[in-house]
Amino acid sequence: MSGDEVREMRKQATGKLESWGVERLTDAELLKVLLDEKGVEYADALLEKFDGDLFRMSTEPVKSLRNRAGIGLANARRIHAAVELGRRVGTEEARRIDFIRSSDDIVRLFRPELEKKTYEECWCLFLTSTGKILGKPLRMSIGGVQGTVVDQRIVMKRAVEELASQIVLVHNHPSGSVQPSEADKQLTDKIGQAAKLLNVRLLDHVIIARTGHFSFRQAGLVED
Repeated sequence: MSGDEVREMRKQATGKLESWGVERLTDAELLKVLLDEKGVEYADALLEKFDGDLFRMSTEPVKSLRNRAGIGLANARRIHAAVELGRRVGTEEARRIDFIRSSDDIVRLFRPELEKKTYEECWCLFLTSTGKILGKPLRMSIGGVQGTVVDQRIVMKRAVEELASQIVLVHNHPSGSVQPSEADKQLTDKIGQAAKLLNVRLLDHVIIARTGHFSFRQAGLVED
């Protein structure tokens, strides 16, 4: 591919960005705006190497990514920097969330930290009756790839200390699947029953994965 052809590809992508906004660009077009001329030429091939999976591409180590489709070290660094900038923007957005009104709020709050974890973490969020967040989210446990263990006594102790009316459980699935396991369902039931004894409501249990999220409340698996 000639230099003129490469420059034309980038020109088209940047023109679309300026005319229609960055959200209208395809994944390949975003890469063509981001990468240098060497990388622009191989943007489509790079996506094909990862079957169009941007998450897989973003987690590929720089040294390995540089050799994919011949994009080179500088472009591999650009991709990692862009991904990290996006993560930090998400984290800043999450810090501004004061109330939980839906499972989408829970996902926005926790996705930046949990999405790329290679092991499970379980967190608990404590709320007033109107959904206002009380204190900082509490990480209850760190587990392996397949699961984690939560002590319900610690959850209830913190709920009492915070004078919480509601609690939310959140954990991630490194496998990418959003479907709850039997252990996830048992944990939800156990925490829900313990909360009732203290007149505290289990508002939701949300699973976050790179492919999406799962809300126990939306699925009808949480009882008031």
